[in-house]
Amino acid sequence: MAQNTSSAVMQQRTEARDSLDDFPTPPWATRALCEWLQDRWGESINTMVVREPGANRGYMVAPLHEYFRNVEAFDVHDYGAGFPVQDFLFGPLDTVDATIMNPPFRLAPQFITKALDTSRHLVAVLVRTAFLEGVGRYETLFSEQPPTAVLQFTQRVVMHKGTVSEKGSTATAYCWLVWEADAADPETIPEFHWIGPVRRQLERPGDYELRGDLA
Repeated sequence: MAQNTSSAVMQQRTEARDSLDDFPTPPWATRALCEWLQDRWGESINTMVVREPGANRGYMVAPLHEYFRNVEAFDVHDYGAGFPVQDFLFGPLDTVDATIMNPPFRLAPQFITKALDTSRHLVAVLVRTAFLEGVGRYETLFSEQPPTAVLQFTQRVVMHKGTVSEKGSTATAYCWLVWEADAADPETIPEFHWIGPVRRQLERPGDYELRGDLA
């Protein structure tokens, strides 16, 4: 039987089990979340300390600095951007106001659970939209702690392995999952929001250059 190579099938991004899942987030995608949070929370987000536990090369850290009072950033691997090396899943962590991240896909449930345990007000996680599927994730995560909001991108968020780029295409859809304060009620019905075609207005000069000044 011939292999099905349609984009719907080939969008499945597979990584080895020991992979770092090195797919940095384009800065405009983080700003899209922050703009939504600013509309919803107002100026209060400007007073928050936010944690980014997968700092990578700083492409998410940079836009977070534009909106939050302070950003605590580190990564399990040294990507050469100067961030501390620390494993988010192991070892004690102080509580912060918010955690915002693009976690490794296969470890995302563990990252979300840890973030919910160590964040006072807010957790936001960038995931493939397909992450919402799956009996296992429903039973161990969503049925117990559903997000308060799902923010679905209308434009594709193009992620390249090992770098960010202005060019490229993808068949993979992404969304932000947001948990807000006191969101542990399993009866919560998540709100659904579209993130409109905002890429052009949210891109900034220097977005696609390696950042090494934010550690």
